[in-house]
Amino acid sequence: MSSCIKLEVQTEDQTPQKWCISLPEDAFKRFLSQGSPTVHKVFGEGSLFSPLLFGKFFDPSDAFPLWDFESDSLLSNLRSSGKSTVDWFQTEQAYVLKAELPGVGKSNVQIDVEKGKIVEIYGQLKQQRESKTKDWRSCNWWEYGYVRRLELPEDADWRRIEAYLSNDVVLEIKIPRIPLHTDSTSGDAVGKNSE
Repeated sequence: MSSCIKLEVQTEDQTPQKWCISLPEDAFKRFLSQGSPTVHKVFGEGSLFSPLLFGKFFDPSDAFPLWDFESDSLLSNLRSSGKSTVDWFQTEQAYVLKAELPGVGKSNVQIDVEKGKIVEIYGQLKQQRESKTKDWRSCNWWEYGYVRRLELPEDADWRRIEAYLSNDVVLEIKIPRIPLHTDSTSGDAVGKNSE
């Protein structure tokens, strides 16, 4: 029996300095080589949170313009080897991201929208020990959790983003597009909800 729950999408996270520490490639390789099976599931090849998801190293805490690319072209090598658990596409109504989240589960995944421009998918895997920094996201975050930050397209209606988790494993994020109408005098397409 499958279960599907709606996840809350936060838009008010004002945490300063989160994701300010970049994940260098050599640090990631060291971290992964010493990691537990859960770490390998979360950061492994084909995972949404893997820095190597797009064919070369890209720090997942840096915002990536995902919808500027076709998933078939960025993920072709992973798909041909059967290792991809991620897909994204767009329709006239919405941008959609689907990804398996092995080793994560509903209690650990959070979705935030940062300033209406970036969607963040993240979660904490282990508790931070006593530290000078109060928030695990403002230090070597990969030691405590995971993240993928994605730039939102200009016509994304970030206030209406919906996120669902099926069977505690498959995440689906739907980002509605702002409907365009045509200005009858100039013929230009204009967004209804422009800010």
